[in-house]
Amino acid sequence: MRGKFISFEGGEGSGKSTQARLLAGAIREAGHHVVETREPGGSPFAERLRAFILDPSLPPHVPLAEALLFYAARADHIATLIRPAIAQGQWVICDRFSDSTRVYQGAAGALPPTAIETLETLVVADMRPDLTIVLDLPAETGLARARARNAPVDGYESRGADYHRRLRTGFIALTRDNPDRVEMIDGTADIDVIAEHVRSVVTARLGVAF
Repeated sequence: MRGKFISFEGGEGSGKSTQARLLAGAIREAGHHVVETREPGGSPFAERLRAFILDPSLPPHVPLAEALLFYAARADHIATLIRPAIAQGQWVICDRFSDSTRVYQGAAGALPPTAIETLETLVVADMRPDLTIVLDLPAETGLARARARNAPVDGYESRGADYHRRLRTGFIALTRDNPDRVEMIDGTADIDVIAEHVRSVVTARLGVAF
């Protein structure tokens, strides 16, 4: 039986990584095998590209070049991890997937939708998530959270506030335009409240009780 594929999306500091981990744990407790992964990354090749893409010293480059790097990593990630896991009936919980490219390089970076759709058809094809959960919060709140972490600031966190506001607008539009697949949740709530909301969405959308 085909497994399930859930992705988490949102701006910087939205809490998606935490919620992806909590959901994976809940699904395991329900008796399912879960693969936790992330983008960019998820395979040895893709992780090497992740380090390159997120390097804050990376020279300026056009959105298409950036998108091509993400899709190169995604092609390997899908082929070596996601597709085999889904075929084996496992659940895949992914911290970001191709919707991030639509928003970061598309809505916020001005890459034409036709370019993204061409890459989606070539690389993602039938591996679009069954459910995408977007955690929403003001750009300024997310940036403050991200910068408060004890971790180096990456190339995206260092971009200006206007860019991050465009990201939020892009994720709102993504949710509006894909109601059959995408659900938005208030990311300003307490972690446990958000986790409960996430579980209720998964139950309602995919028919899995926790």
